[in-house]
Amino acid sequence: MKTQKQNHFATEAEAELAEAPIHGDILQAIFSHVPLIDLVPASHVSTAWNRAVFSSLRHFNKIKPWLIVHTQRARSPHVTTTHAYDPRSNLWIKINQPSIDYVAALRSSHSTLLYMLAPSKLLFSLDPLNLTWHHVDAPPVWRKDPIVAMVGHYVIIAGGACNFEDSPLAVDMYNVETRAWESCENMPAILKDSAASTWLSVAVNSDKFFVAEKFSGLTYSFNPQTKSWYGPYDLRPAGQNILFSVIAFAGNRLILVGLTGFAGNVQSVKVWEVKGEWLEECKEIGEMPQPLVGKLKGSCCLASIEATAMEDVVYIHNPSNPEELVRLEMDEGNCEWGSIKNVVVNDGSRIMDRFVFSCSSVGMGDLCRALMHKNRRFSVKEIDH
Repeated sequence: MKTQKQNHFATEAEAELAEAPIHGDILQAIFSHVPLIDLVPASHVSTAWNRAVFSSLRHFNKIKPWLIVHTQRARSPHVTTTHAYDPRSNLWIKINQPSIDYVAALRSSHSTLLYMLAPSKLLFSLDPLNLTWHHVDAPPVWRKDPIVAMVGHYVIIAGGACNFEDSPLAVDMYNVETRAWESCENMPAILKDSAASTWLSVAVNSDKFFVAEKFSGLTYSFNPQTKSWYGPYDLRPAGQNILFSVIAFAGNRLILVGLTGFAGNVQSVKVWEVKGEWLEECKEIGEMPQPLVGKLKGSCCLASIEATAMEDVVYIHNPSNPEELVRLEMDEGNCEWGSIKNVVVNDGSRIMDRFVFSCSSVGMGDLCRALMHKNRRFSVKEIDH
């Protein structure tokens, strides 16, 4: 239902269009230059504008996955702030909202899942703009730095147990539909010394999740339907000296992002697509241009990377140098690389804050729902080139 102000705006706009009509193609082209957050009110002006907005998004300047950067203050009261980068508009947006209720350190997993795990409680959110948080009892085994993944309606927590009497390979699974925890087969014994999110990279598709050791590339998969582990798989291509790698799903494609070279001397950052029944096929998608590798390094060394992906977009960052980000867009075999200045990072935040990265497919409907919340507002932040 339109407000009185919206009706007034719509009436004036329609009157102006009647006096000086803008043809559909021209209007669509104009909307292709308008930031996504500003297209929401524009789509409510009139039926013609609504049609032009959505046609522009389909044919002129399509919606692309957003990179979401959450900062959490390291000291009490652990205030969190949220910023988003919209590649369609090349804009940073500050999302003004109440701080997330703190129960533990905020973490992310497989691009879209945000969570906080405390001894008595698990909080998680999966929707694009994290409007909804689910509060459930903690798993039977208390863990520190476990792997957390959501596959379908299951939340899986694996490894990371910190009590001496508990197995460091224990796996518990929360069924969102039955609201109950279930015990599963333990993680493979070979992962005993690396069964934590610090050492393992996670990727999730519709029916299973994969964990890969970041230094060795050793990979296993877990199926929540059978509650069992499968593998091992060797994702890394032969003949490549890969020092460190992470995995992610970009759309339906399992990708591997790796640092090649020698210890203390990274030569390149490459991306491969991995497929096959036994994940035996590894095809190189692209190599990061050297100037962007230099930006990732900054004044620090490039010893590790993290990647978050959605659809055909991959965001890569160096945990030791979060002020520079790299974006990879994959389109029909072509790779488009670009750098992004992380406007969230400054001298103060670099010391006082934790940075948590996630990636979301944010659509018009998601923005409409967010704007309906009185305590959420969006403001554009300028990029300092």
